[in-house]
Formats: sequence, C-alpha cells, structure tokens
Amino acid sequence: MKVKIVNQSKHNLPEYATPYSAGMDLRANLDAPVTLNPLERKLIPTGIFIELPVGFEAQIRPRSGLAFKHGISIVNTPGTIDADYRGEIKVILVNLSDIPFDINDGERICQMVIAAHARVEWEETDTLENTDRGAGGFGHTGKN
Repeated sequence: MKVKIVNQSKHNLPEYATPYSAGMDLRANLDAPVTLNPLERKLIPTGIFIELPVGFEAQIRPRSGLAFKHGISIVNTPGTIDADYRGEIKVILVNLSDIPFDINDGERICQMVIAAHARVEWEETDTLENTDRGAGGFGHTGKN
C-alpha cells in the first residue's frame, strides 16, 4: 500500500526495522534535547505528516525498549491518527520512572502501525444474543 508522506524532519522516512515488523519507528524532531521529569508528560514533534487512505488509521504505540529500560510510555496508547488528519504527528510521552529522561533529536520515540478499520452502522434492538460468557467481565473467569 502506498501512503503519501511529507517529511519536514531532519531524519529519514519512518521505516520497518525488520522484514516482519508491524510498526515503523518514529523519531523525535527537536531543536534541543527535551527533559521528561518523573510523571511528566510532553508533546514531542516528529516532523512527519501523512495522508492515509479511507478505511485506514495509524496507531501510535510505545516502544518496548523505552518502556522497559526507562519507563517511557505514551499517555493515550494507542494513539489514533485518522485518515482525514493532515497535521504533524506529535506524540504525548510520559515518564513513569523516578528519574529524569532526556529525549534527543532523532531518538526513536514510538512505533506507528498502519491498520485497516471498519465503520459500523448501529442497529438498535431491545435484546442481544446470549453467549456462554454473557455479561461477565473484569476477571470473571477467576484466572490470573
């Protein structure tokens, strides 16, 4: 699938790290390092603008290495970029650790996954079909 992209960053286009990667790494596009203090969140620009086909979204997800090694995650994960959005992709990073973390220009800050999605048309009803699970949720199976 071809997707139109405008790259106003100082970095190469997002790319897949391995042949079977689902997500492409996005990089911070900064004029100076940004310090993310414990429990602080900041909006980090990427310099990337995309035009997705109708029926697709871009999901912005945390990078597992940043999360495990430094406690850096994304507040609204996964973030969704809709097909009609034309602004710069920016990422809301949060520091869940107890020490400050510096984000440098060009640092890989998240993954972007392009995914198809469906639109629903609601059909109002007074009842729903029964299932074995029923209304059980939030630990109803008793399994850890």
